[in-house]
Amino acid sequence: MKSFVLSALAGFACLTSGARADSAADLTALLAQASNNVLAQLQADEAALAKRGIQASCTINNIAIRQEFGSLSPAQRKSYTDAVLCLQNKTALTPTSLVPGVRSRQHIRIRLSSSTTVERSSDGTEITSGNMSKLSATSAATQVTNQFVSLQTSLQIEANYPQYWDWSKWANAPQDSPIFDGSAYSMGDRGEYIPGHPGLTLAPPAGSSNPTIYLPPGYGGGCVQTGPFSNMTVNLGPIGLSTGVPGPDGGFGYNPRCLKRDVGPYPSQKWCNYTRIFELMIDTPTIFDFQNNLEGPPGSGDLGPHGGGHFTIAGDPGADIFTSPGDPAFYLHHGQVDRLWTLWQALDPVNRQYALSGTNTMLNSPPSANTTLEDYINVGYAAGSPIQMKNVMSTVQGPFCYIYI
Repeated sequence: MKSFVLSALAGFACLTSGARADSAADLTALLAQASNNVLAQLQADEAALAKRGIQASCTINNIAIRQEFGSLSPAQRKSYTDAVLCLQNKTALTPTSLVPGVRSRQHIRIRLSSSTTVERSSDGTEITSGNMSKLSATSAATQVTNQFVSLQTSLQIEANYPQYWDWSKWANAPQDSPIFDGSAYSMGDRGEYIPGHPGLTLAPPAGSSNPTIYLPPGYGGGCVQTGPFSNMTVNLGPIGLSTGVPGPDGGFGYNPRCLKRDVGPYPSQKWCNYTRIFELMIDTPTIFDFQNNLEGPPGSGDLGPHGGGHFTIAGDPGADIFTSPGDPAFYLHHGQVDRLWTLWQALDPVNRQYALSGTNTMLNSPPSANTTLEDYINVGYAAGSPIQMKNVMSTVQGPFCYIYI
């Protein structure tokens, strides 16, 4: 494992392509440096523990490797989607008395997202809980049907195959990428093409200074027709926002319908290109700056790379902030969010590893206390007891042991 990790990182720094070569090369070299920093610190920690007669639980020999989904072999990609399908066929752990529409293990994360997004989006717990945490990408990348440690437990045990989606690599034509090309080795297609459909109009959240944002249509708009998830049924939602009128029981009721997407290049070209991601990594010295760039500064109309990835997928439930985890591609997206946060931390671990910024409510409405490392995250029915923020700030400590290449 050690030789594989080191050789993979050495080769990783050489990947560039086409007209984007300069930005791609700069970003790739920077991320490779950050990954090597993680490994170097891991080895130093292991050596320090050994001197005290303690065996490290996470080492360079047992660390899990998270790779870019589109760069995997067809067999590896199919292994990943098979794991997702397996999880979708498992009995739900969330009781129907709480969520009437829940039908499978996938819905654990959707329920958790729906109940916490309002409280934890664009705030101090966003990076470490609601939408982009070590928790989020652990379960996400493990088999992508639901986020967080609540899922990470079941997902890693049942599939243990975490990955991510490198937005920039496929930004010019995500609909033709190995992620969305509709083959048996993809995450399914872009959605059936619906001629003349209007795209999306994103109204600002209540209390927000953001302008209304219009997104032109992608190359789909209808049900996913081909690939592993062509027969997938979405049961929860919508809860609202850009997806229209809420479903039964405020979106928590049983509302079976097809998985829809509208994959297209506008959001990824605008907010997820190599230059934007490079700037995210080098122009954000504090966690406040990093979050602002990732989400887009409030009031600017900038969706940021995080929003850009979501609306590259779009569709139903992908365009619904509350139920977007219902699309399996969500977890590859959040694997990338976790990856960038992790590597940003590694570029200055002394100042960034445990950095937080923000309060415990969306846009601080209603006003709430600043998030701290002592606060707890609710991880739902799959993982049991809440977990403290300080235990989810590293991919090589606490319950985690993985690295991105």
